[in-house]
Amino acid sequence: MTMADDKPSETPADEAAAQKTPDAVTSAAPDQHDGSGGGEAAESETPDDTVLDPVDAEILSLTTERDELRDRLLRALADAENTRKRAERDRKDAEAFGGAKLARDLLSVHDNLARALDTVEETHREAMPAFIEGVELTLRELLSAFAKHKIEEVKPELGDKFDPNMHQAMFEAPVPGAEPGSVIQVINEGFSISGRLLRAAQVGVAAKSSSAAPAEPAEEGSSG
Repeated sequence: MTMADDKPSETPADEAAAQKTPDAVTSAAPDQHDGSGGGEAAESETPDDTVLDPVDAEILSLTTERDELRDRLLRALADAENTRKRAERDRKDAEAFGGAKLARDLLSVHDNLARALDTVEETHREAMPAFIEGVELTLRELLSAFAKHKIEEVKPELGDKFDPNMHQAMFEAPVPGAEPGSVIQVINEGFSISGRLLRAAQVGVAAKSSSAAPAEPAEEGSSG
């Protein structure tokens, strides 16, 4: 037996596989290369939209800062205008009503002088004319000082309608012929300062009559 006889013989299937393998390898290699290269090219061609140009980024930052500063400026101007108006209102209130507390304390002085003059009779004037004149002059000077500071009397007349904003009802009483809710007596005058009430006028008010009006008698002979 020779060496050639010891070598195993190749089958037809093995020979076909040996011939086909190099071609398959060479054909697969270009496909893999083309696939990897195409993916890298697609990724490199996609633009990145989140990255801004430095100039555009600077413009956007300055625009935002400008808008914030403008908003702060407008708010500061509005606050300053409100403060100015408030200060002007407080100044006017101080001028108009600054003496309200002192004026309210002086109202009792006015009341006492007025009551003293109401009790003066003719005999007193004859006996003490200078004294009575001095009291009257003091009262006139007090009213003149009130007028300089826009302090005015609130003095309702008899028969005026009761005003709860300006009057204080001290009592109610039915008075024949008086309209219910009308003033029947002025006890103390009221006072206001620059249109604001200092003290309400103290008055008496007519009340509704509790008794019903009597029925008129029938005329004689009306029935025939």
